[in-house]
Amino acid sequence: MTNISRRKLITSGLAATAGIAGLAAASRMARRYGLTPPDHGGIYGAGETLTYAAQRLITTHSLAREFPRSMISKTPFANPTAPPNDAFKAHQAVGFSDWRLTVDGMVAQPASLSLSDLRSLPVHSQITEVVCEEGWSYIAEWIGTPLAGVLNAVGLLPQARYIVYFSIEPDWWESIDMADALHPQTFLTLGMNDGDLPVGFGGPLRLRVPRQLGYKSVKYITRITATDSLKRFGKGLGSASPESGYAWYAGI
Repeated sequence: MTNISRRKLITSGLAATAGIAGLAAASRMARRYGLTPPDHGGIYGAGETLTYAAQRLITTHSLAREFPRSMISKTPFANPTAPPNDAFKAHQAVGFSDWRLTVDGMVAQPASLSLSDLRSLPVHSQITEVVCEEGWSYIAEWIGTPLAGVLNAVGLLPQARYIVYFSIEPDWWESIDMADALHPQTFLTLGMNDGDLPVGFGGPLRLRVPRQLGYKSVKYITRITATDSLKRFGKGLGSASPESGYAWYAGI
């Protein structure tokens, strides 16, 4: 069976099952094909599963909308975050010259990369929109290197299913599946609007995931881990977001 016909079969089956026997039965079908999000338990679990499975089957290779430069927001909104901790302030005092990104887990060659190392990789830009679950949004140019290039450079192992990424801010972490991790618009972002990435917007390093809501684009990234399971991270729900009541998958 081809990938296209298989996709149509599963998508049709999910839709039909949801209509005939309800979300619980649709969730069972999604689990059968490995399309269950880590936060599938609880009262909203069936709905989360159906949303994730349907979007992955339909939009795996889709692109977030990109805008002309004329539409860049004149006053972009920096979502307030907790004041940078002492560790961050120490990095900031020396112009982030000693900032490192650790890449570990299921990779052949774990690495510790400086900002200079990342700037030496192929640089790309995109003009995409940050959309917040609270209702606000803004459009900006994001400049950086695709996450896929870094993962390829360290030898991502084939059994890896997720990328977990951590901020220097305590307890701020997220994860994405390989469809988003290897997507060409998922950037390790170092710049914004032709300049360095401002601290208020996640500088010096932010993971930009434009196909999901803004809270998946974590600021102040210091570590990326490739893994085949999310059960040993936090409460096993996939990220800090579902631990606080948000969905793990936040596709838009």
